[in-house]
Amino acid sequence: MRGPTRVGWAACAVAVALAATGCGGGDGGAGGEDGIVTSSWSDPQNPLEPANTNEVQGGKVLDMIFRGLKKYDPKTGAATDMMAESIETDDSVNFTVTIKDGWTFSNGEKVTAKSYVDAWNYGADLRNNQKNAYFFGYIDGYEQVHPESGEPSATSLSGLKVVDDLTFTVKLTQKFSTWPDTLGYSAFAPLPQSFFDDHDAWLDQPVGNGPYTLQSYDRGTKAELRRWDDYPGPDGAQNGGIDLMVYTDNNTAYTDLIAGNLDLVDDIPAAQLRNVGSDLGDRYINTPAGIIQTLAFPFYDDAWDTPDGNKVRTGISRAINREQITETIFQNTRTPAKDWTSPVLGEDGGFDDTLCGDACEYDPAEAKRLIEEGGGLPGGQIKISYNTDTGSHKDWVDAVCNSINNALGNDQACIGNPIGTFADFRNQIGEQRMPGPFRAGWQMDYPLIQNFLQPLYYTNASSNDGKWSNQQFDDLVDRANAESDTATAVDTFKQAEEVLRDQMAAVPLWYQNGSAGYSERISNVTLNPFSVPVYNEITVN
Repeated sequence: MRGPTRVGWAACAVAVALAATGCGGGDGGAGGEDGIVTSSWSDPQNPLEPANTNEVQGGKVLDMIFRGLKKYDPKTGAATDMMAESIETDDSVNFTVTIKDGWTFSNGEKVTAKSYVDAWNYGADLRNNQKNAYFFGYIDGYEQVHPESGEPSATSLSGLKVVDDLTFTVKLTQKFSTWPDTLGYSAFAPLPQSFFDDHDAWLDQPVGNGPYTLQSYDRGTKAELRRWDDYPGPDGAQNGGIDLMVYTDNNTAYTDLIAGNLDLVDDIPAAQLRNVGSDLGDRYINTPAGIIQTLAFPFYDDAWDTPDGNKVRTGISRAINREQITETIFQNTRTPAKDWTSPVLGEDGGFDDTLCGDACEYDPAEAKRLIEEGGGLPGGQIKISYNTDTGSHKDWVDAVCNSINNALGNDQACIGNPIGTFADFRNQIGEQRMPGPFRAGWQMDYPLIQNFLQPLYYTNASSNDGKWSNQQFDDLVDRANAESDTATAVDTFKQAEEVLRDQMAAVPLWYQNGSAGYSERISNVTLNPFSVPVYNEITVN
């Protein structure tokens, strides 16, 4: 891939870590509408293709280089039409999608109905091994292109039909009244013919239809995105581009920001939260976001999938002093979790701060009793796995372990298991090599309660990393999706969430605010409800 050498940037990062002296970054280059913004980043786990990216870092890039049928409002999170002229249905099963005319990909290819149908067929096909294939599971014919076992018997989804250049139809396997609101997720992006003609070349330099183009990506160094001046959408870039700089330690990124060598950090390290107000003043952002942090469990390990395992897991939950950790470690930029969703949904959308109840309340004596009744910690000790390159995870993992150890009266009952990079951490999760509980964070793909439950806990769902499975939960999710009335659907999803609680399939820790800090060189910096910077609106002074 094209781009500057890894050595040059690495040398700069080391120098800045040792002394805040100039190198690379935030104070250099042009200002105004052609100015380039430098922002902290981590390498994504997978190649940057829409149906194969299900984590935040890759998602940031896809959200800049693609636009789909829907877009989520950067202030409210509401799903609004982007490329969709209309999405019509009489029965919440059969949909007619009409796309807007005049859109092209950055290579000049016209975006047509076929661009969507081909992309979705590719994403669903088992042979393409796409991590987001599950999102196409409600389209008729999915079982034929993505069977649970054996080889596919079809190459395309029977529920997708191209009508003409601007129209296609979708048939679902059941009623799904809120299905159109899911279509702003990047897995549903269109793809140009060049993706299929030379897939390897496309992966080297992805071509999309969004306000930016990916000029180069040098893994471990940076990704250079540049404004696409012929972008046909209404939300064009207000800057010349974004350089996403790879950091393996967000404390180093923060140091670079303060030194004037970086424009934007969108994850303030926990160690700096006491200082960030005085360091940055009104250039510090702390705002609610659709993010929840949990502890997930490896249910593929028989030691964790036992008849009384829910008692052990609930005991672990009750051993964690969330109030103390969110106050002392996170300086109240996190809020103790009371359910498995997010307050940004609101009560009408399914958030319920009473749902977890006592199971999420700190009670060390009850924690110890439950864990002993459940047969004790598997192997007598738990190791909480986490990545060390983003998110200040060591601080809170150590605090969680201290809380558990104090409750059990054993200073070795819980220890941290650090893994160097996010990509390696995710790979080990995907290979089912977690030795015990592991950190899990969920940033909503779209603002629906369904998105906080189904992708993470439904049997064989795309982000069900612990491989938990419960038929009652699955049945309730299916029922909820089939409801035509939104309020009834939300109530049914909450019944499914109660099953999740009773089995403690994952321990909810805290809701996360979006946090960011930026330099004096840039303005109009905001975070959307997903906690991602609204890159296209940033201006360079």
